[in-house]
Amino acid sequence: MIPIAIVGAGPGAPDLLTRRAEEHIKKAEVLIWTDSLVNPEITLLAPSSCELIPTSSLTLEKIIPLLVDRSKKGKKVVRLHDGDPCLYGAISEQICGLIDADIDFEVVPGVSAYQATAASLKAELTIPGLVQTIVLSRAGGRTGTPEREKLENIAPLRASLCLYLSARHVEEVEHILLKSYPPETPVAISYRISWPDEWIKIVPLREMASTSKANKLIRTTLYLISPALEKTTMRSKLYSASHTHLFRGAREEE
Repeated sequence: MIPIAIVGAGPGAPDLLTRRAEEHIKKAEVLIWTDSLVNPEITLLAPSSCELIPTSSLTLEKIIPLLVDRSKKGKKVVRLHDGDPCLYGAISEQICGLIDADIDFEVVPGVSAYQATAASLKAELTIPGLVQTIVLSRAGGRTGTPEREKLENIAPLRASLCLYLSARHVEEVEHILLKSYPPETPVAISYRISWPDEWIKIVPLREMASTSKANKLIRTTLYLISPALEKTTMRSKLYSASHTHLFRGAREEE
């Protein structure tokens, strides 16, 4: 049997697919895709004869048998997820089903929304002396988070905090974050990043909820809260003339 490819479609734009992801899609005979979040233009890369199966209305109990059935028929199956499938992609439960069915598979990473957002803003999220940690998380919502990972516990880090799946709870999120981050901390609100109708704006943390509500944002929204979004002249030691490393000896700054 041909291994199933669990492929990350990236944030939306077809040209943000990795080369490996594109090759898998172009060779697909069956494309089982997250139609509620993946740009349909990406499915046009598949051969015209490819069987397209959307999953927005399907449960795991329907998806696993589809993957297993098509794979056992000798088809080249691609399971297409939005973003990077390793982040909030619910692939773990699918992988368990494939292992139980003795089906081989591979996982192809994709560009995530936080990366596409930082790139769109031409920003680095790890500024030496300011912030060196990136946290990817979400509001608790209906599914909850482990107690140790609640926003109240991770916000005090004041790291570059990337929040997925949180727009419906933005007022509570803002309230919690204001206990740790200064109210003027920049927040990038990123809606459908890299899609034709993308919308992105930087506001102070104290305006995070009001801006979201004013623009009726309830899904496909990422919040990037970070002091790194402020203009700074701080620099790393990497390219400092006084800093020595394996490839360069130290010398005095000019």
